[in-house]
Amino acid sequence: MSNSDSKPIYVTQPHLPPLEEVIPYLEQIWANHQLTNGGPFHVRLEQALCDYLGVEHISLFANGTLALVTALQALRITGEVITTPYSFVATAHSLLWNGIKPVFVDIDPQTLNLDPDKIEAAITPQTTAILPVHVYGCPCDTKRIQKIADTYGLKVIYDAAHAFGVEDEGGSILRHGDLSILSFHATKVFTTFEGGAIISPDEKTKKRIDHLKNFGFADEVTVVAPGINGKMNEFQAAVGLAQLKHIKHALEARKEIHERYRKSLSEFNGVSIQIQPISARNNYSYFPLFVTAENQSSRDEVYGILKKNGIHARRYFFPLISNFPMYRGLPSSKQNNLPIATKAAEQILCLPIFPNLTHNDQERIINLILKT
Repeated sequence: MSNSDSKPIYVTQPHLPPLEEVIPYLEQIWANHQLTNGGPFHVRLEQALCDYLGVEHISLFANGTLALVTALQALRITGEVITTPYSFVATAHSLLWNGIKPVFVDIDPQTLNLDPDKIEAAITPQTTAILPVHVYGCPCDTKRIQKIADTYGLKVIYDAAHAFGVEDEGGSILRHGDLSILSFHATKVFTTFEGGAIISPDEKTKKRIDHLKNFGFADEVTVVAPGINGKMNEFQAAVGLAQLKHIKHALEARKEIHERYRKSLSEFNGVSIQIQPISARNNYSYFPLFVTAENQSSRDEVYGILKKNGIHARRYFFPLISNFPMYRGLPSSKQNNLPIATKAAEQILCLPIFPNLTHNDQERIINLILKT
């Protein structure tokens, strides 16, 4: 079936609440005459997310990138920060926006997360923090990372953009580190169209973050920091409240799709399923495949065949952050410093996974891969 025979299928599509559920929220926003600045829906969503995620302090943002930038400001991070090249560019861009030098280290071949074995060798007197990413929602080795941070007096900020609702044996994965950052972009498991959040360990930190996201205002006439406009508006918050009602169904549907892919593709020569450690709760946010040289087709050839047939899989993450012009000149960006990340970027292909992906469309994707 060609692209012209059916609607295109992308890696993810927003799982939106029914329109009839959203309209009453909009009517209340119009009646309240408060569109932003911590309105009633904003307050309700913060509390609802705390309850659902099992955290105590959350600050909502207009998007996840602003949350990352603000988190670094909130902890007064400077100098160098150790991070991963295998992520979306916003992870490293947030460092540059704060005048911080990224230092890339390689990733673990199984989880594709920052490899704790590589961190210590990258620490210098200028290192102030570690910025790991829970890639595809797969938890980092938080215990080892925290042990390194404690030994060297470093802060830890987790980019948890993919990790909404993920838990380990002790509870929410968001409780680790000094701060964790979520994204509520349209491509994420939980969306407010655009949006994001910072999870704080205490009320004092949350208060500083809330000042920073609102230009630094502490009250009507007092500015206490050089803040930014990072506030989430009432419409975004309303969409979040409506969608949160359906998150259980969305996660169940993702799990079914994930398991169907795994069962159908696990025996295919040249394709290996990304093995992720079992979490107490997974969110099935992505379905990554390794397309290896054993297969008659390369990753890019499989990608091209799918795209020709209207299936827009994603080479995610490709290229590596370290290969972009603003980063490639860094000593830590050299390819021989990042062999595992380089290999992953050349072999990983993320397949479409979203709650309303039909069985027929998924079978079409699977059959195209099996025929390559």
